[in-house]
Amino acid sequence: MEYLGSCLCKGIKFKIIGDFESFYLCHCRYCRKDTGSAHAANLFSTTAKLEWLKAETEIKVFQPPKSNHLKAFCTNCGSALPNLQMEGKLLVVPAGCLDTTLVKRPDGHIFISNKASWDESLEEITKFELLPE
Repeated sequence: MEYLGSCLCKGIKFKIIGDFESFYLCHCRYCRKDTGSAHAANLFSTTAKLEWLKAETEIKVFQPPKSNHLKAFCTNCGSALPNLQMEGKLLVVPAGCLDTTLVKRPDGHIFISNKASWDESLEEITKFELLPE
């Protein structure tokens, strides 16, 4: 399979060739902090290959001290980007940065003991097609 992706400003574009073994929604404190949301949605692969197609802006990688958490992002728009972890053996791809339609569904929620206090029964909350008036 081939997937295309980019950051929000389109200054960085990439291609992933291969398959994802897993897809997790992570509720750990690092993922909640770096997404500003209830959880991160990350795809994982030990076999897929990452190719950078366009890099008009810089890619920065940040790792909080004494953690295994890693975040790669565009220095222009701040969008999360794919990164290699475990000495290049694991490709981690934020699902939201893909431009190609993703068929794979999440395999599960992880680190739910750290989930946000407001992250409960969200499927019951009113849904709007666009911004409510």
